[in-house]
Amino acid sequence: MRTAVLREFRADLSIEQMPEPACPDDGVVLKVLACGVCRSDWHGWVGEHPRIKPGQIGGHEYCGEVVAAGPRATYSVGDRLIAPFILACGSCPACQSGNGNTCPDQRLPGFVEPGAFAEYVAVPFDHNLTPLPEGMSPTIAAGLGCRVTTAWHALTGRAALQPGEWLAVHGVGGVGLSALILGRAMGARVVAVDIVPEKLGYALSLGAEAAVDAREGSTAARITDLTGGGAHVSVEALGIQETTNASIECLRPLGRHVQVGMPLGHTAHMEINMNAVYMRNLALFGTRGMPSWRYPSLLSFIEASGIDFAPLVTREIALSETGRELAAFNGPTPPGVAVITDFLT
Repeated sequence: MRTAVLREFRADLSIEQMPEPACPDDGVVLKVLACGVCRSDWHGWVGEHPRIKPGQIGGHEYCGEVVAAGPRATYSVGDRLIAPFILACGSCPACQSGNGNTCPDQRLPGFVEPGAFAEYVAVPFDHNLTPLPEGMSPTIAAGLGCRVTTAWHALTGRAALQPGEWLAVHGVGGVGLSALILGRAMGARVVAVDIVPEKLGYALSLGAEAAVDAREGSTAARITDLTGGGAHVSVEALGIQETTNASIECLRPLGRHVQVGMPLGHTAHMEINMNAVYMRNLALFGTRGMPSWRYPSLLSFIEASGIDFAPLVTREIALSETGRELAAFNGPTPPGVAVITDFLT
C-alpha cells in the first residue's frame, strides 16, 4: 500500500510502499476513503509530540470501508465507518464510567501506531467506530473524528453551552470553525478571534456575529465590550499562552473556559492569569476528543439541525501533498481544512 511516512522532522513526508496492515483480533482493517490533515499531526511533524518518532505514519481523522474483520470485531466487511482518534478499551473504570476519552489503555493510530496517511489502516477496539450516516460524504465524515467531535464534547460535555449565550472562539482553524458552526446551531452568539483577516471573514460568512483581529491587541477587552460584559463560554483552539490568557480574560463572572488547543513542547507550560479565574469565579475545563458513546448525540443533532459541514473542508488533496499541508501550519493558514481524498497520487 502507498503510505506517507515521517522520516525526518520538518521535512516532506516520504511516499513509500509498505505491506498492508494485519487485522487485529478485536478490530478491522479499513480502506481509507478520506483522512484529514490536522494541527495535531503538525505537532508530531515538527517533533513536539512526545509519542511521535521518525518512521511514524500519521493521520488520525479518517473514514473508511472495512476490508477485513477480526474474530472479535464489532463490524463486518463492507461497513463504512467513521473513527474517533481515541480508541478506548471499553472495559476499564474510565470507560465504564463513560469517560472513554481518558482510557489508560487507549489506542492511537496516527500517534503511536500506524495511522491513516495510507491506503489502509488497522483499527483495534473497533467498538469505538460508528457507521457513516447515509447522505454524508466520507470527505466530510473524516473531519468528525477529531475536529467536530472535540468541539461537540467541549461545548456540550464540558462547558454546557446554552442558547443565547456568548461564545468566544480563539483560533478559527478546523476545531475552531467546528465550534463556531456547532455553537451557532445551538443558539449561541459567536465571536471569532484570529490573526488572519481572510479567516475572520470566513468565520463571519459562517455565522459569527463579530470578529476580532488579535493583532490589534486588547482582545479580551474588545470581546468584553462586544458582548456587554464578557463571553459566557470561551474556547481556546490553538494551544498557546497568548490565546489561552485572552480566552480566560474575556469571560464574564462565572464564565467557562475550555482548553481545546493542545499545548505541547515550548507551549506546554504557560503563565496564566489566575487572578482573573479567582476574582470572576471562573471554571476552567480541559478536553481531549470525545467518548465514542456520544456519537449518536452528535449525529442526531447534525441531522435535526440541518448543519452543513461542507464549508469546513476547503481543500481536497492527494496523499503526496500531505507534507506540504503540514508545513503550511508553520505560519498562518488559509480558511478551512485539508482532507486527503486521493491515495494513489
